[in-house]
Amino acid sequence: MNMKSAPITLYYSEIETRFGTVLLVARDEGLAGCYFVGQKYMPIQTPYWRHEPQHPVLQNAARQLQAYADGTLRKFDLPLAFAHGTEFQQRVWRCLAAIPYGETITYAEVARRMGSPSSVRAVAAAIGRNPISVIVPCHRVLGSDGSLTGYAGGLDRKRVLLDLEQGKSQLRQSVRPDLFSQ
Repeated sequence: MNMKSAPITLYYSEIETRFGTVLLVARDEGLAGCYFVGQKYMPIQTPYWRHEPQHPVLQNAARQLQAYADGTLRKFDLPLAFAHGTEFQQRVWRCLAAIPYGETITYAEVARRMGSPSSVRAVAAAIGRNPISVIVPCHRVLGSDGSLTGYAGGLDRKRVLLDLEQGKSQLRQSVRPDLFSQ
């Protein structure tokens, strides 16, 4: 007998940050998404999505994301619940979560740390599909020559996030959401 399980309800809210509008998505067990509105690979809302800004995971994520944007939080402490993605993608995303605040590494280094040094392209593709931007810090990954490459939220936003983490306060103060309109 083939029985389908019931679809999982996703809870969501939108918050305004100095980086633009952010869509937060949660499951009961943790944060499943943090997207800049309008970025590449935005999820498609289904009837199983419920707007619930009072959900404890969403409130905690919003509070921590605002503290990060203000420069007062360096390490997120949130339960993560990747709602989709292959096993390989989820391994990549867990590897990204270990990159310390203010540090950058290359795509090749991520592949090496995962024990798959020849899978740089697959690693880069998985990083591009990271569903929990900023909190799972894909913005900390650079090209092999140190250049800014491939950020679903836009390269301007990636630069601002890196500048924030490197203490470049003059840029932090000048961030405008309209800078990132798609």
